[in-house]
Amino acid sequence: MTDDVLLEMRGITKSFPGVKALEEVSLAVRRGEIHAICGENGAGKSTLMKVLSGVYPSGTYDGEIRFDGKPVHFAGIRDSEAAGIVIIHQELALVPYLSIAENIFLGNERRGRGGLIDWNKTNADAQELLASVGLHENPVSPVIQLGVGKQQLVEIAKAMAKDVRLLILDEPTAALNDVDSAHLLDLLRRLRDRGVTCIMISHKLSEITAIADTTTVIRDGRTVETLDIRSGEVTQERIIRGMVGRDLESFYPERVSEPGAEVLRIEDWTAWHPVQHRKVVDGATLDVRAGEVVGIAGLMGAGRTELAMSVFGRSYGRNISGRLFVHGNEVRARTVAEAIEHGIAYATEDRKRYGLNLIADVRANVSAAGLGKLARAGWVNGNEEIKVAEAGRRDLNIKTRTVMDTVGTLSGGNQQKVVLAKWLFTDPDVLILDEPTRGIDVGAKYEIYTIVNALVAQGKAVIIISSELPELLGMCDRIYTLSAGRITGQVPVGEATQENLMALMTMEKELAG
Repeated sequence: MTDDVLLEMRGITKSFPGVKALEEVSLAVRRGEIHAICGENGAGKSTLMKVLSGVYPSGTYDGEIRFDGKPVHFAGIRDSEAAGIVIIHQELALVPYLSIAENIFLGNERRGRGGLIDWNKTNADAQELLASVGLHENPVSPVIQLGVGKQQLVEIAKAMAKDVRLLILDEPTAALNDVDSAHLLDLLRRLRDRGVTCIMISHKLSEITAIADTTTVIRDGRTVETLDIRSGEVTQERIIRGMVGRDLESFYPERVSEPGAEVLRIEDWTAWHPVQHRKVVDGATLDVRAGEVVGIAGLMGAGRTELAMSVFGRSYGRNISGRLFVHGNEVRARTVAEAIEHGIAYATEDRKRYGLNLIADVRANVSAAGLGKLARAGWVNGNEEIKVAEAGRRDLNIKTRTVMDTVGTLSGGNQQKVVLAKWLFTDPDVLILDEPTRGIDVGAKYEIYTIVNALVAQGKAVIIISSELPELLGMCDRIYTLSAGRITGQVPVGEATQENLMALMTMEKELAG
């Protein structure tokens, strides 16, 4: 081990009942570098970091970890943090109703006389840490008042309070918009310049090639290779080849567009915020046809999700008005059940909170939205339920040992496929997909794109809401843009560019109409 190597993991093997998650994984991370770890969902990236941080303690895995030249054996997270290793998980571990300062020093309190918390020192130190990560918030403000991007910075400030030497970030930008992502990446560069070593797990290959010094590729629980990004010769396509074991001819599968009759149309759709006196959707009108993929683009807060949820059984908002047509007939979808009955399905952007029951099995999740189709005299036919789930598992290539496996144990990409299987079981005429590929790898993305193409080939209508403009440009026939709750444009994909879409997405409200 050379002097400039801070961390070395040798031959790490970790097994769970019935599955070997890691097998002889090795990597080395140099001091003061940003080291990315890439791989498909389920490749073992997060498991490896949980081994490193003591979530899976020493003795539960085989292999050796050396930190700062010495063998280490962590019995838990406190041990790894004491050594200067701090992990920030994709699901942020902040207490929403505590203040920023209280969250930063939770478990690491600033104490004064008699062991009592010194609140003046706590808030002053928090203010200093916040400034170091570029966050200018009052440290006594509750964390719940912050957006996800700022909460991510609070987590990093919390790590800095523990004298971090190696900072591990698991999908740090998955839930962030472009502005917050850029801010976070700039912060990681500044931390690197200050001598903090970083390990970053990310599916956003453009970010990895832009910020990482080196990247280790893991496939099926094994180390494939480590690439030197600084050489300038490593492309996204090269990383993908290592991740999936083959070249992806295109990021987006080809599809012949043959739109048919109109399936869904909304006219002058308006929805108000549930508790605030403001419109979140303002007079929106759009349509989608059979065999067509229509995109909705907009910046964070533009009203994309609010539009979709208010149409889907009025599951968001109040004082909702406007007209809804399905196959040319005006319908009322005042509840989710009525929306499903009229052939509308909505796959939420937050699959873990709203899309799935993580403690239930695949079978129960797949059948959840269409139990009425399996019920007789109020009783669900369990055998039929298993058949339905098995069909969804087969058709969507859901990687799980059995449909009786708990959904929470699946990778993000496979969880997303379970969400799709659930809604496809309802046999919708129009499927609204809200951020369908957020937080999943390129291989799983390609599979989901293929599923979308198969649906439109069957004559289904699909609406895709996405924060990734290349995804909309690669998958859609037409793209609507939203700004401040209003539709500011409709662009055929042949005429659309990231630049003209962004111009429409940032159009001022008073000019949008």
